[in-house]
Amino acid sequence: MRIKQRVRAKICGLTRVEDVHSAVDAGVDAVGFVFYPPSPRAVTASQAQSLAQYVPAYVQIVGLFVNATLEEVQTVLQSVALDVIQFHGDESPTECQRIANRVGRRWYKAIQVKADLDVVAEIEKYHQVGASAVLLDAWHPELKGGTGQAFDWTKFPKLDIPVILAGGLSPENVADAIKMTKPYAVDVSGGVESAKGIKDQQRILQFMQGVQRGSTQCEAK
Repeated sequence: MRIKQRVRAKICGLTRVEDVHSAVDAGVDAVGFVFYPPSPRAVTASQAQSLAQYVPAYVQIVGLFVNATLEEVQTVLQSVALDVIQFHGDESPTECQRIANRVGRRWYKAIQVKADLDVVAEIEKYHQVGASAVLLDAWHPELKGGTGQAFDWTKFPKLDIPVILAGGLSPENVADAIKMTKPYAVDVSGGVESAKGIKDQQRILQFMQGVQRGSTQCEAK
């Protein structure tokens, strides 16, 4: 039987103190820091350390890594008290498990949904080796997340495993997206920005209101 509960929400790609405040004030469950230098939303360990001090208890800090080595993850953890690791590259189930076990953190894997991908089989590969959740994002030939594009939401599976919806979400569509997919959580970055890496306080608030509406609609069914 699938877990029935309110839909959680994470705002990813935070780079400024005021954006951390906006996300926390709006009621997010988690904030995400991107440790992937090519990303316009990337932060250094030092920058993330400064931002993390404004994240209160009961709001989780997620670190996003793309094909990072164990040493690179360990270096970040020396400065930033990450609660969860998000592997967002081409990491295999074994590699995710190995790194997470070495650093003693829970983790989940982001999977880019291609047209021919067996989504359920791919999710199960990571879940079987300890993933706390799996995130489904839009596929892009070059970019690793933050594309602003959505995949075909009809491919979103109904599983007992916590599955996170990402890709192309915004204040305008998140309630409908939740109603259609009934995810464990939603994850947004570009959809609440005024510019790449710069969050918009009003859009964050509107997004969280949309999450609440979508959750209420799911509970009513």
